[in-house]
Amino acid sequence: MTTTPAAPAPQAGSARTLLLSELLRRPLTDRGGESLGRLSDVIVRLRGAEHPVVTGLVATVGGREVYVPIEQVSSFDGEVLKLTSAKLDLRRFDRRHGEVLLRADVLGHRLIDVERAHLVRAADLELEQRDGDWVLAGVETNRKARRWLGFGGQGAREPAGHSFREWARFEPLIGHSSSALLRGPFARIRRLKPAQIADLLEEASKEEETEILGHVHADPELEADVFEELDEDLATRLLGARTDTDIAGVLARMRADDAADAIAELPQRRRQPVLDLLPLGQRTKVLTLMGFNPTSAGGLMGVDFLAVPADVTVQQALDAVSQSASLQPEALTSVHALDERGRLCGVARLVTIVQSDPAACLSDVYDDDPVRVGADTDVVDVAVLMSDYNLITIPVVDDRRKMIGVITVDDVLEVTLPEDWRRREAAQPPDAHRGETT
Repeated sequence: MTTTPAAPAPQAGSARTLLLSELLRRPLTDRGGESLGRLSDVIVRLRGAEHPVVTGLVATVGGREVYVPIEQVSSFDGEVLKLTSAKLDLRRFDRRHGEVLLRADVLGHRLIDVERAHLVRAADLELEQRDGDWVLAGVETNRKARRWLGFGGQGAREPAGHSFREWARFEPLIGHSSSALLRGPFARIRRLKPAQIADLLEEASKEEETEILGHVHADPELEADVFEELDEDLATRLLGARTDTDIAGVLARMRADDAADAIAELPQRRRQPVLDLLPLGQRTKVLTLMGFNPTSAGGLMGVDFLAVPADVTVQQALDAVSQSASLQPEALTSVHALDERGRLCGVARLVTIVQSDPAACLSDVYDDDPVRVGADTDVVDVAVLMSDYNLITIPVVDDRRKMIGVITVDDVLEVTLPEDWRRREAAQPPDAHRGETT
C-alpha cells in the first residue's frame, strides 16, 4: 500500500502553479492509495481567447492509455495523483473533438511567437489554478538543457529558475484538424503582417505550413498579401499543389504584377487554364504585364495608378485620392496629371497637394517635367533614377508619353537587394520587449 504525501501548501495570496515537466509520470493511485499507473499526458480544451482549461488526464494503466476526468482526481498538484472514486474506465483513450494533449501536441513542438513573429519550441508549460479550474497559463521557450524523455528519472532534474510568458502571446501549431478549426476564429496569427507570415512559412516544416496556411486561407485578402511576400520558389510550390480554381482565386486578389510573376512560374500546361479562370479585368492586366521582360521597367511596374485631368483643382485631386481605396497605398503617394489624349503632363506628390491651397489649379503645383521611364528601361537604371531624384514612385510611359504604369520604391528594392539580404532577420525596435520579465 502506498502512502500519499500531502501537497505543499501554496503561499498566502499566491496562485497555485504546476510545471508540466514535473507533473508528467507522477504516480496514479486509487482512493485507498493502491498504485494504478502513471500520468502520461494532460488534456485541455481550447476556449478561443480564454486560457485553455484542463479537462482530464491520460494515464498509463497496465500498458494501456486511459482517460481520467479531472473531477476524479482529488490532488492534482500533489506528488501522487489520487482518485476520488473506486472505478476507473479502462477503455483505451480516444481523443475527442477540440481536445489538445499538452505533451503530445505542445511540449517540445513549435509555436508561433506572435509578438516576435518567430517559430519557437515549447520547452515547458505552466499550469495555474484560476477560479477553481486548472488552466494552461504560460510557455517557456528558452531553456537550453532540455530532456524530452525520462521526466522524473535520474538526471532529469532541471536547473532552478524559469522564464514563462503568457500563453496568449503564442499561437500553437498542433496539427490536429478539429482543434485547429475550433480555435480558427481567434487565431492570433492574423495579427501579423503579411511579410511576417511569409517569413514564418519559409521557416516552417511541411506540416506547419499546412496549419499556417489553413489560418491564412480563412481571410482571402490576407492570403493574397502573404503570397505576394513569399519567396518565389516557395510560392510556386504552394500554389502548384492547389487546383487551377484555387490558384486563380488567390491571384485574382493579388496585385497584377505579382500575379503575372506567379503565373510565369507555373508549369506551362497550367498557365492558360489559370488565366482563363481570372476575372476579365485582372486577366487583361496580367497578360499585358507578361508581355514585358521581367528585368525591365515594364515587367516591374503596376498598371493601377491614380491619374486625373490636368485642369483639376488641388481639392479635386485630393478627392480622387480619398476615393481610390482599391489602389496600392504606395501608388497613391503621387498623383499623375494627364491631358485629353492620355499623355503625362505632370506629377504631384501627395504631400505637396496636402500642403497647397485647395482652390489652386493642380497644374500650379505639379512637376511639369517629371522623371519618367520607358517600359524597356533596365531595373538598375530605374533604381538609380529613383535614388538620384529621391522618388517614391516613377511613372512608365510609351514613346508618345502616354502613361502605362507606375513603379513603386518597394518593387525596386525587392528586385535590387541581394538575395541573401532579402530575408535577413529585421532589427527589432528598442521597446520590442518592454515590460517583459526575465
